[in-house]
Amino acid sequence: MPPPSTAAVSSILRPTLPPALSFHTASLPPITRSASAASSRLVLARADTAGARGEGAETVFFDGGAHYGDLAANLLLGLTLLWLPLTLAAVSRAFILRYRFTSRRVTVVSGLSGADRTDFPYSSVTSVVVVPRFIGEWGDIIITLRDGTKVDLRSVPRFREVADYCRSMAAAEGSLVSQ
Repeated sequence: MPPPSTAAVSSILRPTLPPALSFHTASLPPITRSASAASSRLVLARADTAGARGEGAETVFFDGGAHYGDLAANLLLGLTLLWLPLTLAAVSRAFILRYRFTSRRVTVVSGLSGADRTDFPYSSVTSVVVVPRFIGEWGDIIITLRDGTKVDLRSVPRFREVADYCRSMAAAEGSLVSQ
């Protein structure tokens, strides 16, 4: 293989000038911060949750994470090495998962920073199934959506009340399939 020509080598080593950059400054209005600015943001947030349908504000029925008893039972059983993977799963559920059932939708927030968020309206719910855990103190809720997706909510406290609320809201929307 012949050595590269000097013209090719010199073009690689020769520095090239960056393209000419120009910056245009625009005058922006000054930012003023006051206590009334924070309250106006709250009013805007409430107005946004009212939605385009003109209904009242979105009310929260349940907002919480996994049941603390699930974490305690799994930590106790985690003393055995056999149960250790299930203990790690319970710890991650306790610190990462948040469930919110409102008057309009179900929200599941997960991830270390809360970046993974799943929202679905009650109109897409076709069935709600509950599975009790640990003598009925907490339980799992399996929600099936119209597209066949099954959303598994694990270790939900007050799971019977939450499931009944979800069923009633889905029935009010007319999407719940009778079983």
